[in-house]
Amino acid sequence: MTGPTTTTGPAPADQAGPADLAMTRPSLSDQLSAGLARLRAGDLGSLPIFVGLLVIVAIFQANNGKFLSSSNLVSLASQISSTGIIALGVVLVLLLGEIDLSVASVSGVAAAILAVSNVNHGQSAGVAILLAVAAGTVIGLLHGLVFTRFGVPSFVVTLAGLLVWQGVQLRILADTGTINLPRGGWLLKVGQFHYFRAFGSTIIAAVLVGLYLISQLLGYRRRKAVGLPTAPVAYPVAKAVVLAVVCVLVIYALTQDLGVPWIFVFFIALAVVLEWVLRRTKYGRSIFAVGGNIEAARRAGLRVDLIRTSVFMLASTLAATGGVVEAMRAGSAGRDTGTGDVLINAIAAAVIGGTSLFGGRTRRYAALLGILVIGAIPNGLNLLNLSNDLRYIITGTVLLAAVIVDAVSRRGRQAIGTE
Repeated sequence: MTGPTTTTGPAPADQAGPADLAMTRPSLSDQLSAGLARLRAGDLGSLPIFVGLLVIVAIFQANNGKFLSSSNLVSLASQISSTGIIALGVVLVLLLGEIDLSVASVSGVAAAILAVSNVNHGQSAGVAILLAVAAGTVIGLLHGLVFTRFGVPSFVVTLAGLLVWQGVQLRILADTGTINLPRGGWLLKVGQFHYFRAFGSTIIAAVLVGLYLISQLLGYRRRKAVGLPTAPVAYPVAKAVVLAVVCVLVIYALTQDLGVPWIFVFFIALAVVLEWVLRRTKYGRSIFAVGGNIEAARRAGLRVDLIRTSVFMLASTLAATGGVVEAMRAGSAGRDTGTGDVLINAIAAAVIGGTSLFGGRTRRYAALLGILVIGAIPNGLNLLNLSNDLRYIITGTVLLAAVIVDAVSRRGRQAIGTE
């Protein structure tokens, strides 16, 4: 007779002990090997963004020592805020694998509604802001319904919207042309004269770093509880320390002059909230799912049309918010608000920051990283007294490079997946 057959091997997941779970945790060498494999496949992550930004800063600073001066950095922070907010909405639409060409026009309409309701009709600042932002939400709903119900491509829907809302903006402003916000009013004060000094900025930074660390530690705890691979706990702590150092450097640089602009803090707050929604909520994961594979998302029971419509609503709402912020910063709303290179810069910021044009993928804080690059280029060229033609050439070249990197990374990931 033979005895009972025995088997050896790892214990089942539900019977694994601490030693078994510890074996699933990737070591530092494992993570370095995985990172090198991604680099060899062409997945460079956010490295090109940081390298490009460092190169841009180095070139401009070498040619004009005022580029990194406190006064210029405060000006740069104010200048990029409104377009950065618009770029947040563009990130959402690109995640679906779609495009919204109307965001700049929507921002112009919102700015016109803000100025007309506040100045011409005597509405309070709060009511004027609500009317302007609500108009953006309604516009996004209209775009989303036409896109989902009638199957019109988003390119065509929003291209038509670009033209329609430019006309609406001109109609709202009528013969006035430009409407100046009241001097001494709350809108102008917040947009142009409200800055956080060292104490207030430090409090905000401490809250930001604290929330980031808590979020990282909670994620670490959840992964550890279910036996998923986890990096050492020192990793999230180290990342929080790096974030704190960056915040300190930014605060120190800006508070040497006027301080941290309120509108810039508002932009950062929106970027943080959007990142949390995308990474930590069911709704955010649904956006990634729809953009990654719409048929699989539909079979999984996701309400695809509702998600797509809601994304267009959010994009237009953020565009309207960006228009309000721009009117507050400029102190006026006119026929040129939301025109020019606002649309190109918003889309370029999202793409350069790492949002894939193929949908379903974006880098963390893509709009923030991208707008830093996009904003630094015209700012530095203006300091060097160079013409606008170079701005367009450089911006277009950087945008093309970002798309090439995205395409190479996508092919690299597909190659790894087929091995």
